[in-house]
Amino acid sequence: MWDTFHNASNKNYPKNMKKVIYRNIAIVSAIFTVSFSVMLIVNYFQTKSINPLQTEVAETLKQLNDANANNPVLQEQIRQLDLLARKAYFVGSDRLIAGVYILLGMLAVFLVCARMYFAGRKDIPDKDIDPVDEWAIKTKARKYVVWGVSALAVAALAFANLTPNPSPKERGVTGVAETQITEDSINLIPTPSPQEGGEDPEKEVTETSVENSLAVETPAAETPAPQVVSKVTHNAFRGNNSNGISAAKNVPVKWDLAKGTNIAWRRENPRPGFNSPVINGNRVFFTGADEQMRELFCYDLATGEKLWSLAAENISGSPAKMPETTDDTGLAASSVATNGKQVCAIFATGDLICADMDGKRLWAKNLGVPDNHYGYASSLLTFGNLLIIQYDNEKDARVIALDAATGAERWSKNRPEKVNWASPMIAQINNTQQLILMGCPSVTSYNPNTGEQLWRVECLTGEVGASACSANGVVYGASEYSKLIAINAADGSVMWDNNDFLPEVASPVATKDNIYIATSYGFAVSFDAQTGKPRVEHELGTGFYSSPVIADGKLFLINSDGKVHIFSADNDFTLLDSFETGEPTVATPAFTDGKIVVRTEKSIYCVAEK
Repeated sequence: MWDTFHNASNKNYPKNMKKVIYRNIAIVSAIFTVSFSVMLIVNYFQTKSINPLQTEVAETLKQLNDANANNPVLQEQIRQLDLLARKAYFVGSDRLIAGVYILLGMLAVFLVCARMYFAGRKDIPDKDIDPVDEWAIKTKARKYVVWGVSALAVAALAFANLTPNPSPKERGVTGVAETQITEDSINLIPTPSPQEGGEDPEKEVTETSVENSLAVETPAAETPAPQVVSKVTHNAFRGNNSNGISAAKNVPVKWDLAKGTNIAWRRENPRPGFNSPVINGNRVFFTGADEQMRELFCYDLATGEKLWSLAAENISGSPAKMPETTDDTGLAASSVATNGKQVCAIFATGDLICADMDGKRLWAKNLGVPDNHYGYASSLLTFGNLLIIQYDNEKDARVIALDAATGAERWSKNRPEKVNWASPMIAQINNTQQLILMGCPSVTSYNPNTGEQLWRVECLTGEVGASACSANGVVYGASEYSKLIAINAADGSVMWDNNDFLPEVASPVATKDNIYIATSYGFAVSFDAQTGKPRVEHELGTGFYSSPVIADGKLFLINSDGKVHIFSADNDFTLLDSFETGEPTVATPAFTDGKIVVRTEKSIYCVAEK
């Protein structure tokens, strides 16, 4: 096409050939314009009465959800069906917009070529006919062709404009440029307004999609009030994507464990374990282990009652003798992970078990007893239907992706790393996801779908326990006796590093403006995300093993003695409040709308304002 236009514009090219070229291009573009216009008009009549977002099926699903408000598995299935319908609808809408631009482009090509072709026809040839009549005839023909094609194209554009097109609100997002359409941001159930218990859109783009609380209609006064199940999940260690950011709203900021103030329930730990709780729907998951048994537990978020437990037993390859671990690691240091359909747990024996949400065992396997002098501590992570395991041992470091439903291996990659205790996380980079693993000596990025290594930066030394975090296209890694480093995740280039105030175990958390660090020697510090220079530091005495989490615009941090510190998650990093719980705490709390679940050395409890 370019060569054709180039030749036609060349003054030395034969004049009659120019006319032929312009004529042919005009004919082709006219045919294309007419065909495309007809398609757009037909599309309007086919879709004007069809909206997958407002069908009888959707209404039926809404009624089914209302009738089963306490069934998160059913709600998850409904969201999956709604997601498929919306994706198909949005793809068709986006193609319609693309079609309009294509039509405009081809119409422009037709008009230009037609004009150039007819411009050559103004020179009247020698014929026995009045020159004025011939010019008029040609002019009329020219007008009929140009006006006819143009009128049809304009009509098609008008019908395309009338074709239903979903607004950002229908898409379940605040704006196309602000967030991706994800399973959590597309809700079948109408979103309540903030005054009705909903939530405003996120003011800042984070890896965690915007989620809203699910309000259930209150029945008659004589019947018990139904439970309110939030859609805000906390599916792994440090929340969704294991990045330390929660979409939870109306989070409690004060409680007293001894007096029971704002304590919805408290239960003694059924078995010891240092792993952090996980929340999905109305279920709380965690594990515990001792010499007698290794178990996955599920508790009711509203009442604290045990719904079920699943023992890791009868697993081929499982060791008869428990591996040696230190007292501050134990046999159940790794947090579980769930995708809302399956929940999986791993223990220091290398035993891996997976259950459905009702506690039915789906599969189990042994990955080999970890060669680890403290004990295995890396937490699990789900990515869609994949279960990600960072299995960095002394002699056989690797990262593994299994099918969460079946346990089948999807991919596995060997890693040139030494033993470490960090956990995997997912970073959102330029509308794609990267799997980020800390190690010794590197921070490494993988494609989570295939295991392909995207980049690797050797920058760490010593015993690495803190996991990475990410914000605004940058990955941050930090480890005591090493450094805090900022890496441009687009290409793996190092932006800056700093060796002030480094964490031993507590993982950092970041926003687009700040990185927040909690140290084992009692400091909580914010750093400028652009330069790496410390902004604000707080000396708080007792050190931190529990990682900071940002929720509802605040940073929550619990020290090893169980003292809670709440900061403003901004440049000022103001200490808003501190109070004692009285129970030593090393696990990271889990957040959902209006609730916090905390696991201590002695117990697990739920905070909710009364």
